Amino acid sequence: MALADHTDPDRPRLRDRLYAWRTGLLRSRRFQNWAARTPFAARVARKDGEALFDLVAGFLHSQVLMAFVELDLAEHLSNQPRRVESLALLTGINPDRMRVLCQAATALGLMTRGRDGRYALGRLGAALPGIPGLAQMIRHHDVLYRDMADPVGFFRDAPETELAAFWPYVFGATGQIDPETAATYSELMAESQTLVAEEALRALDLRGIETLLDIGGGTGAFLTAVGQAHPALKLHLFDLPQVIAPATDRFAQNGLTERATVTGGSFRTDALPQGADAISLIRVLYDHSDDTVRMLLAKAHAALPQGGRIIVSEPMSGGARPERAGDAYFGLYCMAMGTGRARSAAEIAQHLETAGFADIRPRKTARPFITSVVEARKA
Repeated sequence: MALADHTDPDRPRLRDRLYAWRTGLLRSRRFQNWAARTPFAARVARKDGEALFDLVAGFLHSQVLMAFVELDLAEHLSNQPRRVESLALLTGINPDRMRVLCQAATALGLMTRGRDGRYALGRLGAALPGIPGLAQMIRHHDVLYRDMADPVGFFRDAPETELAAFWPYVFGATGQIDPETAATYSELMAESQTLVAEEALRALDLRGIETLLDIGGGTGAFLTAVGQAHPALKLHLFDLPQVIAPATDRFAQNGLTERATVTGGSFRTDALPQGADAISLIRVLYDHSDDTVRMLLAKAHAALPQGGRIIVSEPMSGGARPERAGDAYFGLYCMAMGTGRARSAAEIAQHLETAGFADIRPRKTARPFITSVVEARKA
């Protein structure tokens, strides 16, 4: 008789039995009732219960945020607290419904309620207008919400999505593009790039670089921030012709014309401009498939001199340790776009190594929910 195969991957292990015991315990109503009566366990149970309720109510919370932004409540409350009736008149909302919205926004920290019954901006509501691109992002989330209306179908069937049409440039669009779509794309990218640039530049040391080529740089928001922080650095922007038109004006308005070059083209079909000793890819890789990423990094490697640097800055997955921003938001967002995905720093490092880069280093950022950074050098 053959001996049992103790390496069978399906064979229950001690930790699997412990896992099953723990899971069964947590699912037990008897245990939950006991935990609710025991001081230390009650605190843990209450915290877990609140976290579960936040997950249950999360969609409604996001809709309160959407209404707060769409009704410009931050602007209406910017100079003074107001009563429900005043806000109702300013927004055209029924006072009874406005009262429910104000109460909900207060519960979420967007507003506060004074003893006199007037509502004012809370810390979150006051800060929101000052965060570049956040209001625009919230406003266009109605597209994402519609794509996620049937979450099981979304994960099971890979349906066609509205969000894919919102970002036509991701798919290498050429020729005529609807001007309104182009304007919406450019505005959202430019506003949010400002915040990304601030975060990335805190993590990067660009000393020693003479010319930075920003691939997929849109209207030049990132390069403008770089140029202002590093007065001697030459700037080169490369992106689709439909996108880059405002970049020239942006550089002129910020006194960067003499140091900035703008080149129209597609990294899919065109060679990358030569002459830069560093290349930046700011929120580019996560828009594209692995095949496209490998192709782009190979082109970047070919365009750089020996010792040249490449900088990747974008939201990233937590990999083996999933994170809320990278995995529970950007992971789904990329899926709804129909291409690309949120990758971990380790996955990006592997792509860089395959392309021939060395000295690959993740750079810690203070706010990874905005962006994370990986840089490397051409060996």
